Amino acid sequence: MSPDVRPDTPQALTHFDAQGQAHMVDVSAKAETHRVARATGSIRMQPATFQLIAQGQAKKGDVIGVARIAAIQGAKRTADLVPLCHPLPITRVAVDFTLDEAASTVHCIAQVETHGRTGVEMEALTAVQVGLLTVYDMCKAADRGMVMDGIRVLHKSGGKSGDWSGG
Repeated sequence: MSPDVRPDTPQALTHFDAQGQAHMVDVSAKAETHRVARATGSIRMQPATFQLIAQGQAKKGDVIGVARIAAIQGAKRTADLVPLCHPLPITRVAVDFTLDEAASTVHCIAQVETHGRTGVEMEALTAVQVGLLTVYDMCKAADRGMVMDGIRVLHKSGGKSGDWSGG
């Protein structure tokens, strides 16, 4: 049995060794492949707050433009924020925001790519979270009740486990 797998766990948690100690997974034997992950999330707000964003009238400036840059930076800094993540040579980060006026919601989708030994799901999730946190930060003076939700991985490809798509 691999030292990364505890025999007493129903689904092996690879960040724990046989003694139950947290560790960074050894990926040295994994093949380098093109890996892609796409994640999403949303932030709901009051209609008036949504209008400030949509009309570009937020006091701190271009909310969506700043949030896009923040999301990209978040993807690049994931290993600094999540203790057991490997630092990865990210080859691409694409972040899209869509405005849903009917729901007073901003949706974010981030896609991260690399050519490496481990996936980029954490980087895509971090990009979404940091992008949405930036929207909150830039608009909190108008609306402290904004709610982030639906943060999840939509798709991942590459590596031994192949493709996966979810909700």
